[in-house]
Amino acid sequence: MQIDSPTLVATHHAVAELDRLGDEIAELSAHLDAATARLLELIRQFDARGGWNNGFQSCGHWLSWRVGLDLGAARERVRVAHALETLPRLAEALARGELSYAKVRALTRVATPATEARLLAVGRAGTAAHVERIVRGWRRVDRLAEAREAARQYAGRGLHVVQDEDGTVVIRGRLTPEVGALLVRALDAARETLYQRLRRAENVPSAADPAMQAPTRAQQQADALALLAETALHHELDPGAPGERYQVVVHVDAAVLDDPAQLGQTALEGGIRVSAEMSRRLACDASRVVMRHDQDGQVVEVGARTRTIPPALRRALHHRDKSCRFPGCGGRVGQGHHVRHWANGGPTTLTNLVLLCRRHHRAVHEEGYQVARGPDGIFRFMRPDGRALPDVPPPAAVPDDPVETLRATNEARHLRIHARTGCSGWLGERLDVGWAIDVLHPRAAAIIGRQPTA
Repeated sequence: MQIDSPTLVATHHAVAELDRLGDEIAELSAHLDAATARLLELIRQFDARGGWNNGFQSCGHWLSWRVGLDLGAARERVRVAHALETLPRLAEALARGELSYAKVRALTRVATPATEARLLAVGRAGTAAHVERIVRGWRRVDRLAEAREAARQYAGRGLHVVQDEDGTVVIRGRLTPEVGALLVRALDAARETLYQRLRRAENVPSAADPAMQAPTRAQQQADALALLAETALHHELDPGAPGERYQVVVHVDAAVLDDPAQLGQTALEGGIRVSAEMSRRLACDASRVVMRHDQDGQVVEVGARTRTIPPALRRALHHRDKSCRFPGCGGRVGQGHHVRHWANGGPTTLTNLVLLCRRHHRAVHEEGYQVARGPDGIFRFMRPDGRALPDVPPPAAVPDDPVETLRATNEARHLRIHARTGCSGWLGERLDVGWAIDVLHPRAAAIIGRQPTA
């Protein structure tokens, strides 16, 4: 009897070459993911130590300026970096190249130390598309749970005001988080107003009379609540026009504006002294009223209120600059800054103005940063030590063979990375997102109304 053996066809050279190329892509991708883990660790340390806080608004803004990342991508790197600090299993999987950054980025949106293990299993078993779908389903359950909790808090709100037998009033209540935060801020402001004079006299020995002793914090809170009630009734519960509600008045002598080293008044409306440089910053872009006093301090003349920067000039400034000109910022809401202050003879013209956000306006006035307009019309910023702060920093040095350098770095960290390191365990089966969330999410059973899956 003749037995036919199967015919073995030799692998074509082109197919083998493509397989080798695919393996190299997969291996290098795993190396990049491992290097990304190290990058995120450096970013977390840099952010925690405030390395970006030298004129930049955030670590994301610094990354956008220094590394060239899109601002949204930079902020996401910072978020993932901090999230991984409390998720060691996900961090280790990324550091070994076993999970891609795309998977880790998605999983850190919902993972907690309690759910990290089960979500890590999702990342290992599924593709990046599977992980994204699971995370979207997970977040839907979270939103439903949060909405249910918010509704419970709103329904449970209440304030009970009861008069005790001795005539005192007992107040007990439960407020929603945002209303509670509003009340706390209002009490803080009222307490600050009532007791700022007392704090100034803290070094004065207290008198024997108990009435002269400092009240406790609880007593201060009670007095602050009384002030809030009196103020509300005085204004007939009208919070006032927005323009007046948020107006800050600063009294500053002309000599101080001209030279911050000069002696003179520079204080807020309530008498609280502020720095001369703060007054110069506020005067850069504000309404201005000139008042003249006699030798006894009495007002003898009050000029009309004028804008430091007229509306038409402001429109031209916003049209030219469009956003904050400080390197790496790009904030859309800005203030006009006089490159040479108007109190020192600087003209209020477009060539002497530059648009800065509130944060960087303060940096230029009070943190030692400098801005100058060159003969070519370009604004140049300098750090407090005089070093230039360019719009685009010089690129970092790159080795001649970055791939081999990356491989050598990972090998030095004892990482065994190959073409199958980051491969998922998916075998082609259909993903049932509803079932997966029902099994994985600890709050899914309560939201859906079913018994927990065993």
